[in-house]
Amino acid sequence: MQNRREKLVDFFKSKSGIVRFSDILKAGFHTDSISALVKEGKVEKIAHGIYKLTGRNYTFERYPDFVTTSIQAPRGVICLISALSFYEITTEIPRYVNIAIPQGTHAYRIKYPPVRLYRFDFKSWKSGIEKHEIGGYEIKIYSLAKTIADCFKFRNKIGVNIAREALKSAVKEKGVKPTEIMHYAKICRVDKIIKPILVILL
Repeated sequence: MQNRREKLVDFFKSKSGIVRFSDILKAGFHTDSISALVKEGKVEKIAHGIYKLTGRNYTFERYPDFVTTSIQAPRGVICLISALSFYEITTEIPRYVNIAIPQGTHAYRIKYPPVRLYRFDFKSWKSGIEKHEIGGYEIKIYSLAKTIADCFKFRNKIGVNIAREALKSAVKEKGVKPTEIMHYAKICRVDKIIKPILVILL
């Protein structure tokens, strides 16, 4: 049994210290092994079906909720205010991790961290996805240009002023090309809203 526990600890280390319960089972480990490690204080449950090694310095501490959410929602894409926060162009402090999922797909039941789901039509959902590695984990997040278009698409939910300020910062501070923003604006069907604002900025 002890040998199996050691192998399970090694499995955690190979996954940067945080693992889904389903992946533990797929790797051939028994539930007794994970339970034993939890009782010994070597592993702790941090969310539904998510475990991590205790006493480990995680290199994703800046975005722990993004990593935890991405593990629980493999098809989810970090979006809107959460994405703006990632790109550091908003003063808003996200109260939820905003993630986009395709319309008509199963909604993930995530108890922690607090998550707000947005359903995107499939074309919009698959457009502009970037992959970023955080502490050995790959998260999906929309590009800044796509995020700007999404913010105008959901301006009634997040606030039009937030969308306007993000657009201004993206162009003037981050150097995002207006043509790139307009590309995604057309996909999100907000090009007629964004174009006159860009004309004023330029």
